[in-house]
Amino acid sequence: MAMMGGGYGPQVMRSLRRDSSVTKERLAPGTVRRIAGYARPFKGQIAGFLAMVVVGALIVVANPLLMKSVIDDGIVPRRVDVVLWLAVAIAALAVLDAGLGLVQRWFSARIGEGLIYNLRTEVFDHVQRMPVAFFMRAQTGALVSRLNSDVIGAQRALTSTLSSVVSNVVSLVVVLGAMLVLSWQITLVALVLLPIFIFPAKWVGRRMSALTREQMQLDAEMSSMMTERFNVAGAMVAKLYGRPDDEAVHFAARAGRVRDVGVIVAMYGAVFRIALGLVAALATALVYGLGGSLAVNGVFELGTLVALAALLMRLYGPLTSLSNVHVDVMTALVSFDRVFEVLDLKPMVAEAPDARPVPGGPVTIEFDDVHFRYPAASEVSLASLESVARPDTGPSQPVLKGVTFTARPGELVALVGHSGAGKTTLTSLVSRLYDANEGAVRLNGLDVRDATMDSIRNTVGVVMQDSHLFHDTIGNNLRYARPEATDEEIWEALRAAQIADLVGALPEGLDTVVGDRGYRLSGGEKQRVALARLLLKAPDVVVLDEATAHLDSESEAAVQQALKIALAGRTSLVIAHRLSTIREADTILVIQDGQVVERGGHDELLARNGAYAELYRTQFTGSPDA
Repeated sequence: MAMMGGGYGPQVMRSLRRDSSVTKERLAPGTVRRIAGYARPFKGQIAGFLAMVVVGALIVVANPLLMKSVIDDGIVPRRVDVVLWLAVAIAALAVLDAGLGLVQRWFSARIGEGLIYNLRTEVFDHVQRMPVAFFMRAQTGALVSRLNSDVIGAQRALTSTLSSVVSNVVSLVVVLGAMLVLSWQITLVALVLLPIFIFPAKWVGRRMSALTREQMQLDAEMSSMMTERFNVAGAMVAKLYGRPDDEAVHFAARAGRVRDVGVIVAMYGAVFRIALGLVAALATALVYGLGGSLAVNGVFELGTLVALAALLMRLYGPLTSLSNVHVDVMTALVSFDRVFEVLDLKPMVAEAPDARPVPGGPVTIEFDDVHFRYPAASEVSLASLESVARPDTGPSQPVLKGVTFTARPGELVALVGHSGAGKTTLTSLVSRLYDANEGAVRLNGLDVRDATMDSIRNTVGVVMQDSHLFHDTIGNNLRYARPEATDEEIWEALRAAQIADLVGALPEGLDTVVGDRGYRLSGGEKQRVALARLLLKAPDVVVLDEATAHLDSESEAAVQQALKIALAGRTSLVIAHRLSTIREADTILVIQDGQVVERGGHDELLARNGAYAELYRTQFTGSPDA
């Protein structure tokens, strides 16, 4: 086993277990050049790191040669002073090697963690600027994997893989050179034994690579199952509709396969280690048998025999690792490439270089002959980030077709129509979650595509049908809209949202944690907290996307009272599910098939007896002909 001394055994095993199919991957042009760009800030540290690696590799050879001198120049001629000085030299080398190991680890940590920080922050910043359509298609777990597994894999390219290659090359050259000088005959015979180990080792490595892939897949499936069952929504569905016994059996089957694969992997690992020990024993027998015979016959000295045996133990590890170096290098490069793949995906909604702030004052919203279709997958996402990648064969169907209207300062414009008519799409264009394909959406005369993103966020406030709250305190959820807000300003917003009394009655008040997605609050309470967040932001434009659609009567009444305060004096776009809530709207737009088919006030539209009247009768009488 000592044959793989210096930590080569585990290193060789990791190398042979790499998935060799990675060598078939096609890297994007310029990948290596881009990697060099990320390495440039660390070039001084990388140079120091590699210097430590080279010196460490040289020490590997120095020790056996010192042992040779101890025997041949000290013990055999009975020179105690030489033995003592060489023993001191060996001890000094050990101390130096330990010190080099610490310095090497420091350089490795500085380079690796620095690279991880740079890549993670860049990917996170880039991903959060992607359009909503990207997040609708990309699988969250795949995105997180890019920020974790692939970024760490890329980091290894500049630390583990680089140091391994340099160390193995230097060690191999120096060890092989020293052995050839000491005895070229034993060196050549020793190399003949290498295939006895390397070919079975590669076979074991391929088997373990396949099993490791299966193990990772099974672990991912178990994690996915637990994530779906253990979040609040999944747990509720499982409680109401699930079959606990069947779920337990299903999970046990997956866990059992993980157990079985783990046992097989452990046995293959044992076979590898036993083979390692067997080859070490054969090599040692070879050296001492052949070398001992040569030493007895006076061909070389006893110290040379001991040095050859020690050097041989340091030869097979680098040779075996370098036999798989192309897989190690490609694994690291592919990790970089997968990170670059995300960074190269350009956001469809981006701030113009000459963007200007939305003009101040009361805001007018204008839709001028707006046409829109949702982007295809190839325009906004990556197939590798989707759990089921089905490439779109063509552009999607138009959602909006020539929509034109104006909402003046202080007006409330209501959008009504059947599901899928295009109402939510209209509001998404105002907040610039998407851009119009044709026509223009303007805020105070400025096309939103020419406005700064910060000014749009400051101008437009949105409350969705299912408002999201972070797993954090009530206070921090509100401060997400205005980080600098004081507690008094937060309480003022809560009072305006008709929920201050409830929050005040909680034992921890603003420090109450709302739970995953705000599930510790009722639907009405969560909506009023979301309204308080909007009121704290104090935008000039308010967009409400069916904010009361799924509330009970009591909660709806409280939210409606809060809405009156939220909408007062502001330009408002309201998607209405219940037509009774928008009778006082200044303008009602009836949307059908992406077009405005009717517009006017409530009484006016009822009198026309058109599409709005039909919607109204259907909702309140259950019969379109009533």
